[in-house]
Amino acid sequence: MSLVFQARHLLASAMAQISAPALSTPQPRPRRRWHFAAIITTFIILALCVARACMPIAVRWYVNRVIDENKLYQGQIGDVTIHLWRGAYSIHEIRLSKVTGNIPVPFIQMDRLDLQIQWSALIHGHIVGQVSMDHPVLNFVDAKDQSQSQFGSDGPWLQMLTDLFPFSLNRVNIHNGEIHFRTYRSKAPVDAYLDQIVATIDDLTNVKNETTPMVTTVTASGMAMDQATFQFKMNLNPFSYRPSFQVATRLLGLDVTKINGLSLAYGGFDFKRGWFDLVIQANAANGQISGYVRPLFRDLQVFRIGQDLKEDNPVQFFWQALVGTTTGVLTNWHRDQFGTQIPFTGDLSAPKPDLLITLGNVLRNAFIRAYLPRIEPDVNPDQTLQFEAPTFEQQISVGD
Repeated sequence: MSLVFQARHLLASAMAQISAPALSTPQPRPRRRWHFAAIITTFIILALCVARACMPIAVRWYVNRVIDENKLYQGQIGDVTIHLWRGAYSIHEIRLSKVTGNIPVPFIQMDRLDLQIQWSALIHGHIVGQVSMDHPVLNFVDAKDQSQSQFGSDGPWLQMLTDLFPFSLNRVNIHNGEIHFRTYRSKAPVDAYLDQIVATIDDLTNVKNETTPMVTTVTASGMAMDQATFQFKMNLNPFSYRPSFQVATRLLGLDVTKINGLSLAYGGFDFKRGWFDLVIQANAANGQISGYVRPLFRDLQVFRIGQDLKEDNPVQFFWQALVGTTTGVLTNWHRDQFGTQIPFTGDLSAPKPDLLITLGNVLRNAFIRAYLPRIEPDVNPDQTLQFEAPTFEQQISVGD
C-alpha cells in the first residue's frame, strides 16, 4: 500500500508541476478590458469634439429662432463664439430693424453681445448671469407716420434676453454705447446723440439679500454730441409690481449750436451761441412719479439781425426776433443765464407738468435767484444719488 501511495503522490506532484506554468500564464481578459475602456474613452472624446464643433452652429440657429419670434423687428447676426471655460457665449454683429416702414437706420446694432455666468454671485449661493454689450447703438426715430417712427416700446426685449440665457440676469455692462434721436421730417436729417456711454446695471436679482427696497443700481456716463458731459444714476426696486425708483441725470456744457438741427425742426429757430445745462430728477413709487426738469442756457444768443435777415424767411425772422427778445428780457444778468424748473407729477405712463409754476420759475431764475445744475436735497432726502463736482475745464454754470 505504501508503494502505491508513494506512486500516486509522485504522479500528483508531477502533474502539478506540468500544469503550473499553464496556470501562471497571463489571461487575455485584463487586456481586453483595457482595450474596451480605451475604445469607450476615444469615442467619448470624439463625441465631445464633434459636439463642441457643432455648438456654435446650434446656438446660432437658436438665436435666429428667438429673433424670428419677434414679429415687429427682423434681425441679422454674425458668428457665435462659445467660451466653455467661463460658461459664456458671444454673438457678433447684431442688427435688428423694424419690419414696418422704410426706416434708414436699424433700431439696435452692436458689435458683440456676451452672455455668461456671473461667477462672483456664487459666493452668495446664487447661479445668475450677466450680459456685456460692446458698442451698442440705439436709434430712436420720430416721424409723422407711426409706421415710419421707431422707439422700441412695442418690442419684447427683456423676454428676448431671457430666452437667450437659461439663468436669471443679474448684471448688465455696456461699453462704448450710443443713443441717437433722429428725424427725417425736415430738409436736413436731424441727429442728436449721446456717445461714449459706459453703463452698469447691478444686482437685478438681489443676490446679496439686501433689505433696502431700492436694491438695483444703474450708473452711466458719456458725452453729448462728442462734447458735453452726461451723467446718470438710478436706484430701483425690480420686484415692485408697479415701477418704484429714484433717478437723477445731468448734462453739463453743451454747445447749443450743435443742436441747431433739432431746434429748427421742432422750434423753428436756431442758436447763434450759448451753452446748455440740464438736470432731471424724479422719484416713483407704486406707479406714481414726481420730479422736475431744469433746462438752463448760459451766454445765450438766439437772434442776430444781420445773419437772420440773410438766412431766414420773413416768418422765421420775426419768430427768431421774438424768441431772442423774450430770452434776453428773462435772462438773469448776474449769471447771464436763461432757464426754469419744470415740475411734473402723476401716473408714470403720462406725468403732467405744471405750466403755471414753470412760468413762475422762469421769473424766479431771471429776477430772484438763478438755478444751478445740481441735485436738490429735498427731492433726494437720503442722499443716495449724488454727482461729483465738475472739473474747471468743463463749461459749467457759476456756483456749481
